[in-house]
Amino acid sequence: MATTLDEFHALTHAGSLLSADGEIVAPYDLEKSGDAASGYVPLPVHHADPVDYARASHVQLINAFGVTLGDSIVGLTALYALKRLHPHLEFTIYRPARAPRYVRRLYELASPEFGEIVDLPVPFASLSDSALKIDIGNHLFWPQFASMPMIDFFLWALGLNPDEVAAHDKRNRWMMDLPLPHAPALDYTLLCATASTPVRSIPESARVKIVDRMLKEFGLTVYGYGAVNHPHYRDISKQSRDTDAFFAWIKHARYVVTSDTAALHIAAAFDVPTTAIFTTIAADLRARDYTNCVSIELDMPHLQGVHASARESDLEALERAYQAFDWQALKLRP
Repeated sequence: MATTLDEFHALTHAGSLLSADGEIVAPYDLEKSGDAASGYVPLPVHHADPVDYARASHVQLINAFGVTLGDSIVGLTALYALKRLHPHLEFTIYRPARAPRYVRRLYELASPEFGEIVDLPVPFASLSDSALKIDIGNHLFWPQFASMPMIDFFLWALGLNPDEVAAHDKRNRWMMDLPLPHAPALDYTLLCATASTPVRSIPESARVKIVDRMLKEFGLTVYGYGAVNHPHYRDISKQSRDTDAFFAWIKHARYVVTSDTAALHIAAAFDVPTTAIFTTIAADLRARDYTNCVSIELDMPHLQGVHASARESDLEALERAYQAFDWQALKLRP
């Protein structure tokens, strides 16, 4: 019999959970609900085992692929690669019900390509006995997530050998077929400075310098999200209120400068030239396969592998790293 997890280990468990009444539960949903995370055991479904997909027909993916936009894009890219190898497969993707609305919208857009999307919790007994079950729950706490390129991690978690998947199938190009708003009748570059966590965002103190560099290189108005005190910058937050519009603004930009955030993966999907600035994650773990991307790694060795932080000491270190960089020498154009 599985050991019941205490609250800390339930929320940080590398996998999904099973409740006392037999429901599959996402640790993220528990955390967001504020309910006590007690009485749960690890879901008895293996993950990251090699899979013979030629013998499968229906695959049930449990708690895939996280609750951030970037992780979800790359996870779905891994699923696209799997479908390219085995077109006969059908999928059901079980997702955290409390994931942000803008992430849920990605799965709505992707559903025609990838199959049915179902909110957790669901009774474990409701899953098909004949279908293949793969748990990718709480992947942020899997040790391999911090040591493998993200696309390789998701391929491996699906039971594939990442080395057997072509590099062009690792570039999120399935997004080219998404039904998005029409292109704005503008010629612009785009600064996407805010990540899902402060330690991976571009500090406000550096944004004017980056806008100056972009203006000097391209001679175009720089659009972006949030206020920047520069006469040639325009905040388009109000024109980009949903996921569809966010994708469209990136798709039609002449150039994108961003941090380690979803904009990097979206730009790669549409082959938009990009400069991406990395702080706590090695560039190869996120942008290795993005041939139209210039990667900049700032010197923050003591924070390597930190996925999220808003601690004052970490943000002070981030400021120092950005202040030490020569932004006039920022490389723009691969």
